[in-house]
Amino acid sequence: MSEERKAWWKEAVVYQIYPRSFADSNGDGIGDLNGITAHLDYLKELGVDVIWVSPIYASPNHDNGYDISDYRAIMKEFGTMADFDRMLSEIHARGMKLVMDLVANHSSNEHQWFVESRKGRDNPYRDYYIWRDGVNGGPPNNWGSCFSGSAWEYDEASAQYYLHLFTKEQPDLNWANPKVRQSIFEMMRWWCDKGIDGFRMDVIGMIGKENFDDGPVAPGALYGDFSPSCMHTEATHRYLREMRQEVLNRYDLLTVGETSGTTENALRYENEDQSELNMVFAFEHNDGLNDGTELAKWSDHGAPLNDVRSTLNRWQLALQGKAWNTVYLGNHDQPRQVSRYGCDSELFRVKSAKMLATLIHTLRGTPYVYQGEELGMTNIYFTDISQYQDVENHNAWKQWVESGRVDAQDMLRYFARISRDNARTPMQWNTQPNAGFTTGTPWLPVNKNYLLINAEDQMKDPDSVYRYYQKLIALRHAHPVIVYGRFVPLLEDDPNVWAYQRVYAGKTLTVALNWTGRKAPCTLMDETAGQELISNYPTHQKGWLQPYEAIVKLS
Repeated sequence: MSEERKAWWKEAVVYQIYPRSFADSNGDGIGDLNGITAHLDYLKELGVDVIWVSPIYASPNHDNGYDISDYRAIMKEFGTMADFDRMLSEIHARGMKLVMDLVANHSSNEHQWFVESRKGRDNPYRDYYIWRDGVNGGPPNNWGSCFSGSAWEYDEASAQYYLHLFTKEQPDLNWANPKVRQSIFEMMRWWCDKGIDGFRMDVIGMIGKENFDDGPVAPGALYGDFSPSCMHTEATHRYLREMRQEVLNRYDLLTVGETSGTTENALRYENEDQSELNMVFAFEHNDGLNDGTELAKWSDHGAPLNDVRSTLNRWQLALQGKAWNTVYLGNHDQPRQVSRYGCDSELFRVKSAKMLATLIHTLRGTPYVYQGEELGMTNIYFTDISQYQDVENHNAWKQWVESGRVDAQDMLRYFARISRDNARTPMQWNTQPNAGFTTGTPWLPVNKNYLLINAEDQMKDPDSVYRYYQKLIALRHAHPVIVYGRFVPLLEDDPNVWAYQRVYAGKTLTVALNWTGRKAPCTLMDETAGQELISNYPTHQKGWLQPYEAIVKLS
């Protein structure tokens, strides 16, 4: 492999904040920008380099801020632009960087562009969105929305349908219109000139719609799949290369695209020549845990080692020397990683949280830490549909349960395992009421285990999950092999142990992880010389890895 091209975003550790749930400064039960600013020292002590903040723009909140009504204003619940400017200044004063969420596949239906667009077919903004005539008294095609139901909404005033690949309050922007692209690029430059350090680009692989043919219908499904017409199209790549010329090349930014797809897809978006993006979020290791039926993610499917390892190892090898990986297990769209991939029982929660952290921080790529992971926060396990806030849950409930196709208790069990609300419960700061998140009523209930799992207690405990994350981040900063080392898989057929090496500049990092809650035979670390950099056990058993044990050696 040729000499690795150095970049600050390769060496960084990113911490994702879901602002609604991070810290509430004014007692209204909703996290805000001043709450983030008040806890920057906590993040600085953890050691992270970059803070990625999920959308904070003005929004009516039909999809928790991913429906934007004004790209140049702050959501009132989160504060003011002056609060944002102060937060950005304080982040930079601590030597950290800020990445904003760019949501440009769609806007809110309350955005002024759409308000104008729906006034009539001859309105100058009509072509900012995707309007089509119906077919045979119904929608223009058979596409289904990501959030259940049709992807088309009928507008009686103009007797046409508009496209929404997500909720009907999130009409898709028409990127084929040059005026739309220039409006988005101008907005991006506006934020960059404010001093932000990058963009995480929401569902960026969907922006180029190339045709509006009916999509294939899976067995038992109600709607067609829009992916062949809307995912990873040549139009999307043209638009991103234009964005690179119009915006990205003018600044020193971290750019990460949210896309599903294969390694081949990823290599079109990200490559060492930087023609489009720095890196992308892949979902194969998450999507591969779906049950494969029309229910997709709503299932009891667990996270067997071979399923996760085979996927992530493949991504490690496919991108090596060609592009850059993101490394994550959880985020605002996934359940808590310790509940999904590890074990959140009190017996093994801490051990498995540390094992998963070891994986994230020693694979090749930029690690992303979702808020609360550094504490080992767990799923909340709601038991009634009324407890869920997420529109995805309520739409799925209507589609599957109210139609009689899925038993209510089965669906609640699936929600408890995989719902996005599991990751959106408030941050657990201390043992005070509401875990110190708010003095009011939290917008989403606080997990009752906050008395056991909270930041204040863990910062006092040298053996806590927080301190383990802190050590892993420090090791990454200290050892270039962890950043730039070539990935070499080991023991690929072992049913219990995930093992690999990283090799760089005469140094070899060896990692062994027991993915299970039982002892596993393994002699790899007994036979590996070198300095032990970190482990989640104080002592080891020769010939064995203890339940959820992680060991990292440097030679």
